[in-house]
Amino acid sequence: MGGLVDPLRVRLDIRYRGTAFHGWAAQPGLVTVQGAVEDALGLLLRVPVTLTVAGRTDAGVHALAQVAHFDVEESRVRALARDGALENGLQLLRNRLNTLLARGSDSPGSDVVILAVRAVNADFDARFSAVQRRYRYRISDSVTTRDPLTADAVWWVNYALDVDAMSRAAQHLLGEHDFLSFCKPREGATTIRTLRAITVSRDEHGIFVELRADAFCHSMVRSIVGALVEVGRGRRSDLWVKELVDNPGRLKPAPVAPAHGLTMLGVDYPDPKHWADQQHQTRRRRGECDEPK
Repeated sequence: MGGLVDPLRVRLDIRYRGTAFHGWAAQPGLVTVQGAVEDALGLLLRVPVTLTVAGRTDAGVHALAQVAHFDVEESRVRALARDGALENGLQLLRNRLNTLLARGSDSPGSDVVILAVRAVNADFDARFSAVQRRYRYRISDSVTTRDPLTADAVWWVNYALDVDAMSRAAQHLLGEHDFLSFCKPREGATTIRTLRAITVSRDEHGIFVELRADAFCHSMVRSIVGALVEVGRGRRSDLWVKELVDNPGRLKPAPVAPAHGLTMLGVDYPDPKHWADQQHQTRRRRGECDEPK
């Protein structure tokens, strides 16, 4: 918050449909979620704003509950409310953000919705204070589970999948591993992650792969799903997934599933009194590793 006269840290809870965006991260000349939200914030607060996000998502990936934060002078938020009250300013900021974002959308309503805007203390960091991220990947392997209304959030495959085989293979991924076979590495960044839970299930709507981890590195979720689908269609055994885990490398990486089937379900944080400690532990453990999907 250096340089701000009356610094305020603001947390945003964001939901978005990723289909029309070139991912989360701002890129020159491209429409991104970060760019859309930062532009709207800049107009309302009359100052450039930079967002820090819990997990950068790739083009086509959706989010039910993304989290980001930014720093701004508190007086700029208070100025939005007639009475100058901070809480009223935050509420108006949320409402006006949603209005601006809806105007910039080609769809009825908006592809981005700000669910909540709240003040947090400087110990909170959307990225480094998080203790885990949760994702879901949806697959349809039957015409009976194909819904055109949700087609941009489900991977349609033209072959039946063995969910039991996929579930057995998934168990080899649990725990702390070097996930290099499932990640696109970044220079100076670790690919060691702790996968805390993974389930593969089927219901009347199709197949769901749900995952929880401390963090996910680039393409990790989609590569895991891609590998499990290879097992599910009978092209690989569950032991092949174990080999990928036991022998991390990029010579024969796991195939990457399409982005549009992936949705961020949420980000979990500790009690506020532990935000600073969690931030310190994460930075020390992972360095400057990013985690787009």
